[in-house]
Amino acid sequence: MRKILFGVIITLVVLFTFKYCGDKKNNEIILKENSALIQEQLKNVSKLVVTEGHFSEVFSYKNSKAIFGDLIEVEKKALVVVNADVTVSYDLSKLEYDIDEENKILLITHIPDQEIKINPDFEYYDIQADFLNQFEAKDYNDIKETVKKQLMKKIENSDLKSNAKNRLLSEISKFYILTNSLGWTLQYNENIIESSNEIGDLKL
Repeated sequence: MRKILFGVIITLVVLFTFKYCGDKKNNEIILKENSALIQEQLKNVSKLVVTEGHFSEVFSYKNSKAIFGDLIEVEKKALVVVNADVTVSYDLSKLEYDIDEENKILLITHIPDQEIKINPDFEYYDIQADFLNQFEAKDYNDIKETVKKQLMKKIENSDLKSNAKNRLLSEISKFYILTNSLGWTLQYNENIIESSNEIGDLKL
């Protein structure tokens, strides 16, 4: 009787062991599959998110100086028309993250800063210069620097930067939708994201 009881116990132990190992293996497979799916999604959005704009401006340039002990003032001036294509972008290939398979956490550790690129096209009209105060390379460089500063102010006051940020947050939302559907957690630095609404409040 004891031998039969002992045999039954051994059989049950073996069966439970096989079942436990089988369940554990299945869990590992699911985790690996989920991890691979998350990595694939991260790869898919590792691109340049770009918002484009166009600005047209007309600038009046004038430069004067006194010569011969302030006896004579000579000047030069020009009308400058600038057409500029502007891009505000995020290079998501620079996104940094960690995947914690054991705790099912996708941790985003770094989101790249905005990149602003200005490609201006200059056209000069009504160029006038006195003989003793001719246009030089420095004048054109000064014009370009001044125009760039003015354009940066206009970009800051436009909706280009906010539109670019909204597009970035839209990409981050894809991570939340995926991790949430798989039972994982999305975290940005110390912030655990528990709803898609919280993504809009992230301090980037």
